[in-house]
Amino acid sequence: MLLSTLISGSQIEYTLISKKQRLGIYPIANLEIEEIFLDSRKVVSNGLYIALEGLHTDSHAYISDAISHGAVAAIVSESAVLDGRLDVEGIDIPLVAVKSCREAMAYIFAAWYDNPQRSMTFIGVTGTNGKTSVTRMIYEILSRAGERCGLIGTAGNLISDETEDERLQIKSANQLANMTTPDPEELYKILKRMQTAGVKYVIMEVTSHSLALQKVAPIDFEIGVFTNLTEDHLDFHLNMEEYYKAKRALFSRCRKSVINIDDRYGRRLCEELDSYRYTVSCEGRNSDFAACDIRCHGEDGMEYRLVSGRMRLRIRTRIPGAITVMNTLEAAAVASLLGIPPREIKDSIFSLSRIEGRLERLKLSQRVGFSVYIDYAHTPDALENLLRTARMLQRKGQRIVLVFGAGGDREKQKRAMMGRIASSMADFFVITSDNPRGEEPSDIISDIISGATDDGQFTVIEDRERAIEYVIKGARAGDIILLAGKGHEEYIIDKNGKRDFSERETVDRFVKRYYG
Repeated sequence: MLLSTLISGSQIEYTLISKKQRLGIYPIANLEIEEIFLDSRKVVSNGLYIALEGLHTDSHAYISDAISHGAVAAIVSESAVLDGRLDVEGIDIPLVAVKSCREAMAYIFAAWYDNPQRSMTFIGVTGTNGKTSVTRMIYEILSRAGERCGLIGTAGNLISDETEDERLQIKSANQLANMTTPDPEELYKILKRMQTAGVKYVIMEVTSHSLALQKVAPIDFEIGVFTNLTEDHLDFHLNMEEYYKAKRALFSRCRKSVINIDDRYGRRLCEELDSYRYTVSCEGRNSDFAACDIRCHGEDGMEYRLVSGRMRLRIRTRIPGAITVMNTLEAAAVASLLGIPPREIKDSIFSLSRIEGRLERLKLSQRVGFSVYIDYAHTPDALENLLRTARMLQRKGQRIVLVFGAGGDREKQKRAMMGRIASSMADFFVITSDNPRGEEPSDIISDIISGATDDGQFTVIEDRERAIEYVIKGARAGDIILLAGKGHEEYIIDKNGKRDFSERETVDRFVKRYYG
């Protein structure tokens, strides 16, 4: 693709800087680009190098390396030129100076794949917790209604099909990253694949990181959904105000919004939005979509009456927990705004019996007298919701046994909070390791213990596999065992890198060993 076509197709503002330009020569018009790359060490032919300013390194320092490996042009930051971090005098290739290299990167990759986002309808879901569940529910409702859908999120990327959904793989540049919203080089490739497959609706989780890093800048959303906002990712956003502002950015590019006003940040968002918004509530607040007469059926799920100006429905979901009421309510609101008939909404919600890694009950032998659930809960709010749901399932004489840890190289302040929550809501818990990354697991565990109260009944088993063996081997009849933090993840990340680890397989192995 010609550089001039790529730049004009991305619709970014830029300034062309090069030694040849100052001599009155403009090489940009007919310069052929065969590949776009971000790593200066990668050998390419006729490549366009994008110099990103990262948290730890500034890629402008490696432009000479990029040129030696095949770069014929580069995207650079205006600020790097102005403050002297980039000496343009010694560079012969065209430099395309932009205000934000990350925003430019998103537009350039979108243009590279012929802007597939322009031909599909997008629903974006953001919030601290619930994104995966809400996106999957919307995906199921629309797919059952006969619409071809794409799903992008933490638990995977799918294209709906009448027989078996197609799962798309992501190759992140950072193999240790759990990429909820893919980086632009993968995101727009996936969207191109979806466009080719005839996808009409793309339902995607939109994280605060992706918004702050401008990954979805080229995408206009038909509907944006706000689930909630609780403490998380403060290692990146520094404080809750910046975290909230990052989330709010999604709604500046949405035609309509569906907002949980039971959450205080949701109520604030409603006050600040100019675009039309639809409110949802499970707590009796005046809203456009309300869940009334809520009933809990234990392990068999939840039931409520959905009331709105558009419909009156008795909703039954087979997924347990109070949080499921809000998740299904938001999904139903989105489907209604897209014109899906009420009966389709009701039947689709009932048909979905589980969401991978989200309060997912594992299938065990009938000889086993206890239950095991896996869940992605890795924040204080998510852990509290998980334990509150377990209390709803609990019958007299049953114990709630929790296994959990906290991620390394992430905000440390939430660790003690999680220790306090476990102490007050679990009958017994095991503190273990959970993606320690570059930290010592023992240090993370000490931070969790600092919040545990004296009356909390717990033990420490650093190795997660051994922790699971401990609770399986020592389980009592009726125990509700909760494995929190991993959910859909099939790996553990520590200082040695990423290694395979499946909680499902681990539970199955120990159940067979001790119970036949």
